[in-house]
Amino acid sequence: MLGGSFFVALLRNGMSITLMLSFFLMLDRPRFTMKKTICYYVIFGLLLLGVYSLWYLFANASFVKMAAISVLPVIGIFCSLMSSEFIYLSLYKIAAAFYLFSVGTFIGVDVARWWLGGNLWADIIVRFLCYSVILIFTWKKFRKEFLEGIDFLVEEMDLFSTFSLFISVFLGAIMAYWPNLQGFSIFNMVRAFFVLAMAGFLQYTILHLYIHLGKEHYYQTEKELLELNEQLLRSQLDIVSASEKEAARIRHDARHHILLIRDYVEKGDMRNLLHYLEEYREDVENRRTKPLCGHRAVNSILSVYARQAKEKEIAVNIDVGVSSNTAIRDIDWVAILANVFENAIHGCSNSGKMDQEIDIYIAKKRNKIIIQGTNTCASDIRFQKGIPKSSSGEGIGTSSIIKTVSRYNGEVDFAIEDGKFVTRILLNLPERGI
Repeated sequence: MLGGSFFVALLRNGMSITLMLSFFLMLDRPRFTMKKTICYYVIFGLLLLGVYSLWYLFANASFVKMAAISVLPVIGIFCSLMSSEFIYLSLYKIAAAFYLFSVGTFIGVDVARWWLGGNLWADIIVRFLCYSVILIFTWKKFRKEFLEGIDFLVEEMDLFSTFSLFISVFLGAIMAYWPNLQGFSIFNMVRAFFVLAMAGFLQYTILHLYIHLGKEHYYQTEKELLELNEQLLRSQLDIVSASEKEAARIRHDARHHILLIRDYVEKGDMRNLLHYLEEYREDVENRRTKPLCGHRAVNSILSVYARQAKEKEIAVNIDVGVSSNTAIRDIDWVAILANVFENAIHGCSNSGKMDQEIDIYIAKKRNKIIIQGTNTCASDIRFQKGIPKSSSGEGIGTSSIIKTVSRYNGEVDFAIEDGKFVTRILLNLPERGI
């Protein structure tokens, strides 16, 4: 540190705090409204600025040793509480903000000491320029890229990745701010440069790695959904083909019905004619397939998979109460119901039990859709983080169900109850669609 008066320290601290808070806020989806969030940030920043500046004034030696490292947990806790993101993502942004603060401090101090004889204002000007470039680049370039990939980061970020980031940051901080190595020398400057460069490279690599993994999983989910759509369309074509054959049979039988009716009319046998017509009406009514519900997409999906289940001699019970104007996209109905029903069919087929049954219940209650699927299942199903896993691996389409449900801020629950596998899904209907 280059020292200086209380007001010089106030200026330095203000720039550092502004950098970290601004960087985090640019990349964040706040818990509160933006206006309210900015007010909280300003109040917290002013309080933190006052505390650290007083620390510099009354305990300069400890401030020089501990201020840089201590700011990480202080700002980290505040920003995490203000954010609506998962803790892993908040920790990553705090680590990145602290890294950029470290880079600006290193460049400002060492440039001033190396070329300008340790001039205080040179340090401040260099830091100001570094911080300005960082914030402008973040706002103009990095912010858009980060926010576009934030959902992928949420999907992929875990304790291990966050721990790796913090290890890199702390190693950089310890080496760059180690009290016994703060004396100016070529060795210390080169050492700090390489440590910070490696820490930055590691963070950048991890960021793009997890965004890439998230995109890969997203495309895999989309691929599975397209395959389900293709399977559904093929099944519908089979139904249409069967319907055409049934229509041809009816046309063929109609010729015989007309001949018999003509014979009754020619004989004047109205009693037997009426009896025959009544039997024919009952036969037509019994053959007519009644729709499962008024929603065309839901009815089509359930009809196709119910047909597949019955072909495998699986008993199917369906109770559906949704109308055609439900604000759920047809493609999302496919992603949820097709996967639930297909998983149920696989569960029954792999159960090894004689009596196999699938129950599907769908209802709308106010602004929520309730879906419950129950099916016969094997006894070797295990759960990992609430996700079902059997001896053959993760259930088919489970990730697609979870991803689609999250689109509606819904909830998914998998459980084994009374020897049967139960899938419960709750969807929150948007007011004007999604």
